Amino acid sequence: METGGSVGYDAWDELYRDNVIRVYRLLYAKVGNRADAEDLTSEVFLAVWRPLRLDVSRAEIRAYLGATAATVLASFWRKRVGFVVTAIDLADVPECLEDPAVETKGAAPLRAMLEDLPERYRRILELRFFEACSVKDAAKLMDVSVANAKVLQHRALRLASKRMEGFAP
Repeated sequence: METGGSVGYDAWDELYRDNVIRVYRLLYAKVGNRADAEDLTSEVFLAVWRPLRLDVSRAEIRAYLGATAATVLASFWRKRVGFVVTAIDLADVPECLEDPAVETKGAAPLRAMLEDLPERYRRILELRFFEACSVKDAAKLMDVSVANAKVLQHRALRLASKRMEGFAP
């Protein structure tokens, strides 16, 4: 199976099999937990189901998948916290889709920003997005109520977003 050439796909399932892991890894790098990455990956493929033509080049298909992933991710963060916390830089999408092992450019500033957060904010974000805990499980591990965990997560994401504004990946 050709991975980057100009030939399109013969069938939708071939397109899906050839791209699903790449899209999933790209989204996982942005949301940090398996459940959300799986849901978002499904949304991407559902969104492209009808408009995407199989006879265009694979590079064009990957670019379209990347643009759709960026839109789906922006919508996810808007619904979750009321604003976009992270976004996919469309200039990086082809590289990420070609090599799923490529580390995102913003990793170092993200790590530095997390270390600078208050302990409880850092912990809730680590549990929710890096360890893929549910809000209920995170609350239990932090010995707080579910409502308190939701508030902590919301405040932590807002503070993290404000602090990341100064960083250029």
